Amino acid sequence: MGDYQWTIADLLSYMGRNSDLLWEYFVTHVIMVLAGVGLAFVIGVPLGVLCSRNEKLAKIILAVTSTLQVIPSLALLVLLMLAFGLGTTTVVVGLLLYSLNPIVRNTYVGLKQVNPSYVEAGRGVGMSSMQLLFKVRFPLALTYMLTGLRIAAVIAIGVATIAPLVGGDGLGREIYSGLNGQNPLRIYAGAIPAALLAIVADLVLGALQRRLNLSERKSSRNGSKKEPSASPTV
Repeated sequence: MGDYQWTIADLLSYMGRNSDLLWEYFVTHVIMVLAGVGLAFVIGVPLGVLCSRNEKLAKIILAVTSTLQVIPSLALLVLLMLAFGLGTTTVVVGLLLYSLNPIVRNTYVGLKQVNPSYVEAGRGVGMSSMQLLFKVRFPLALTYMLTGLRIAAVIAIGVATIAPLVGGDGLGREIYSGLNGQNPLRIYAGAIPAALLAIVADLVLGALQRRLNLSERKSSRNGSKKEPSASPTV
């Protein structure tokens, strides 16, 4: 593979000739990531809420999710393959387990960071526990929750590249085909879109996180209100 001479033009030509197949791999990769991270978010947020309400359970839940994340990704997928067999299901479940820790932990931390005075004010106007959660605590913890989602998405995109080793599809299939055939064009044709996907996901979720940051929005509004009151210099 080291003696194989190729140029960027060769890579672009290869990607152009195989655009339909690469697009199919790309879409499959995105679907697997969305499924795994989406399920992790649906499960992880309630677990984070539970952690914020019970410190004893928090230690157990966070210990379990942390342990799942430190297991090597390939080893975890192989263990899951014993239960779910070869295929996309194993990959999605693996992405779910790998994505749980950042989502649970950041939801827990975000809810614990909410100023108790806001919660007391909500109780003072007659809000129920669910109203406090959805109208007070979640909005104030949203930045932390999006941080967890952002980390989980980037991790899942990377882990999904080894999906072909357990019968899955995605951009990893092109990477491993290139490795087996000692063809660098195929390796880069799979690796570059996967890397770009992770970068774009991080940038998009980061922009969304900044846009929904209530504290920054409040400070910017307060700053804009104070500007007109500045007395002119004589």
